[in-house]
Amino acid sequence: MDPVAFSFGAFDIHWYGVFVAVGFLVGLWTAGRRGLIYGLSPEKTADLGPWIIIGALIGARSLYVFTYWEDDFAGKSLLNIFKIRQGGLVFYGGFIGAVLSTVLYTRLKKVPLWQIADAFAPSIALGHAFGRIGCLMTGCCYGKVCSLPWAISFPTGHVSHPHNVHPTQIYESSLNLGLYLALAYFYRRKRFEGQVFAVYLMSYALLRAFVELFRGDYADQKITGLLTPGQQVGIAIFLAGALLYFIRAKTSKPSPASEKP
Repeated sequence: MDPVAFSFGAFDIHWYGVFVAVGFLVGLWTAGRRGLIYGLSPEKTADLGPWIIIGALIGARSLYVFTYWEDDFAGKSLLNIFKIRQGGLVFYGGFIGAVLSTVLYTRLKKVPLWQIADAFAPSIALGHAFGRIGCLMTGCCYGKVCSLPWAISFPTGHVSHPHNVHPTQIYESSLNLGLYLALAYFYRRKRFEGQVFAVYLMSYALLRAFVELFRGDYADQKITGLLTPGQQVGIAIFLAGALLYFIRAKTSKPSPASEKP
């Protein structure tokens, strides 16, 4: 495992950034294609791209800095906050930041929020599947020690070396890919606007809570009772999804597919 993909002189390009960028581009493209089914123009989804990038980066880095302030940032240069090329992004923070920036975009541009949310929901899972491969190449989000046949080991210098550990990055990447396929199938059969996004929130919260059972990168002080930070945030995400599903089912009109391919 080499976290550096390639270099331009003294400037290194890390695999983490490469896979996150690929995941974003693939997610944006598939969301644009999917939105056509219900009459959402690709231009509207493409224009949202920069908003998502900015919101996701700010949210993901902010939550990481907040969570790991004492470990990685206290007493050090504040410039370290902006060093993200090697990782240091929290998905839930990025997700919340992207949601807030999307809400702002739809308000300013008069774009239907729940149409956008449903079109993007499967693609969030797809982009995340790529992002977790970036985590694997970087060595973050690693698993607990295990002796299973599919266990992996990281090279010398990694905090888990020389132990074999759960490939939690592969677990989550695979589950996100399955979630993408399920939501893409469900999208054509949704009954109301916002349904697919609500199902994504609940499904991902459960998926993440399961993978967290095998994570080994949390310090003891980060665990509250039996819950990891990811599981703690996941409870709120699941409840938000369930509440959204209930409210949208009661208040929204049916959403028949358009005649567009």
